[in-house]
Amino acid sequence: MRTAVAPALACQKSRFRLDEGAHFLNCAYLGPLPRSVAEAGMEGIRRKCSPTPFPSEAFFTDCDRTRERFGRLVNAPPERIALAPSASYGIEVAARNLPLEPGQNIVVLGEQFPSNVYAWRRRAATRGCVVRTVERPAPPPSGALWNERLLEAIDAETAVVCLPHCHWTDGTRIDLDAAGERAREVGAALVIDGSQSIGVVPFDVERIRPDALITVGYKWLLGPYSTAFGYYGPRFDDGVPLEETWISRRGSEDFRSLIDYTDEYRDGAARYDVGQTSNFILVPMLVEALDLILAWDPARILDYCRALLSGLADELRLRGWAIENDEWRTGNILGVRLPAGSDLAEVDARLAEARVYASLRGDALRVSPNVYNDPQDIDALRQVLATFE
Repeated sequence: MRTAVAPALACQKSRFRLDEGAHFLNCAYLGPLPRSVAEAGMEGIRRKCSPTPFPSEAFFTDCDRTRERFGRLVNAPPERIALAPSASYGIEVAARNLPLEPGQNIVVLGEQFPSNVYAWRRRAATRGCVVRTVERPAPPPSGALWNERLLEAIDAETAVVCLPHCHWTDGTRIDLDAAGERAREVGAALVIDGSQSIGVVPFDVERIRPDALITVGYKWLLGPYSTAFGYYGPRFDDGVPLEETWISRRGSEDFRSLIDYTDEYRDGAARYDVGQTSNFILVPMLVEALDLILAWDPARILDYCRALLSGLADELRLRGWAIENDEWRTGNILGVRLPAGSDLAEVDARLAEARVYASLRGDALRVSPNVYNDPQDIDALRQVLATFE
């Protein structure tokens, strides 16, 4: 039997309100809001302006929809999804609830985003543990060797392995299947920061089997700022939340009984929700954004991004510029190391003059398109880079 193949995704620029003449290749920095997502937020504002009627179940319904959508996106039960305001919040939940013993180590990547480092440094200091940093072994292409060094760093004394799906500065792919298998071999917890991949790179909780998966809503999920998700596996079933919120308690749906205090939490990961979870502006925006991502399908979104970047990557490699091999890039981010001696401030200035928006992160120019980009955006970037040899 032949399996039906979904058609390739077309450019979705008309669904966004990007400035005319701007070439926004910077989704890894800040994902633009689709028009319908912005409208959902404005409708939330209008509703809050005159909250009559405003039934008590409204505090729960959109939150439940959001958990269900995100659960579908990563193949996880919605009851294991917590709503957070940031990646650092979600990672702090994991850090405070994973047991650590003196002498154990916590494995992180070199130059990993600070949100997935600072919490572990503090936790290690208070528990007499060591943060073991696996540095990039050589300039790109070095993804294969970096992944090998990562597996070598995980040993019998490793308590937690904290990784992204791809490195935030240049998109270098981390083999989470192999890292997860190695972590389970030694009994270590696997905590993943998916902020630069969830929404554009397919992710399957059942396959990767992380203990915790954290991601922000404002980048590749194309949602509003101050939103994030946390998946928490069985290790966290009896944990302690960062906040003791009323809405996380069992029976909180009945407002008349809120004075009947209880020590029991709602089932699942809801105990880890941030206070005032039911943000009547942000949560409807998340629901709409997730509906778009699910309809477009991360696999098709990724194929679209890869197609935009593939020709440029090949050209720059031929010119001798350092770029990670395609096998070791997730495909949504292209990290470009310019020739030795290039003035990064001058690069930044020329990009701004051409209204090409990308990011300088570490020693890499980070290019991160999405479904609103087209070949003309890549050509504009190409023309700027052609001025550097």
